[in-house]
Amino acid sequence: MAEKVLIYGGSGGIGSATARLLRERGYDLHLAGRNEEKMKPLAEELGAAYTAGDVEEDDFFERAAAEAGSPLAGLVYAVGTIRLGSLGRLGAKDFARDFRVNAAGAALAVKASLPAFRKAEGGASVVLFTSVAARQGFTLHASMGMAKGAVSGLTLSLAAELAPRIRVNAVAPSLTRTPLAEKVVPNEKVEGAVAGLHAIPRLGEPREVAALAAFLLSPESGWITGQIVGVDGGRSALRIKG
Repeated sequence: MAEKVLIYGGSGGIGSATARLLRERGYDLHLAGRNEEKMKPLAEELGAAYTAGDVEEDDFFERAAAEAGSPLAGLVYAVGTIRLGSLGRLGAKDFARDFRVNAAGAALAVKASLPAFRKAEGGASVVLFTSVAARQGFTLHASMGMAKGAVSGLTLSLAAELAPRIRVNAVAPSLTRTPLAEKVVPNEKVEGAVAGLHAIPRLGEPREVAALAAFLLSPESGWITGQIVGVDGGRSALRIKG
């Protein structure tokens, strides 16, 4: 029987790329997300089941975990927000929603699947998503940086608490070519300016990020836990201008 992975955000750019890559590698999949219009055809393409709902719904995670079934060898939480704005323009609802969707949602997703993880014969692996913006300070990123920084802290805490049977790691991308990123780079001029900030001067591709997620789910990464790994064209570590 193929190992099963539950993917939250399975219809988004990185989520769908991860789903396709995992299916190519023989995993059984269960997708979960709010955009049923996009998720249903992807699920049909991949022969996957799915749960439609919103991560801000109180019962969504328990429902998705129940419908995914047991045992569960992996979980990918590829749900996130990109909210840019000066501190003066951000309100309590902005901070609360970004934290709920990015960080609290990740914690609740893992919690709901704990019983299924513990029944997995070879243990389980969790992959969360933080951001380069939680590793460097960027202007206008107060809400996003806070929320993604919380994901980084959550990764370390869960990796310690759930070891050794459940591994927990996070991927920290820089700006990747996804529908969510389109409002950040609305035209070629802006995209070129952002790309030029990276040692490898372009935006990331979803499949490049998915490749790391797939590795962290695989037995080949069996001695890796509590790590936050960048897929960022060098931006988190390399200063190429000034």
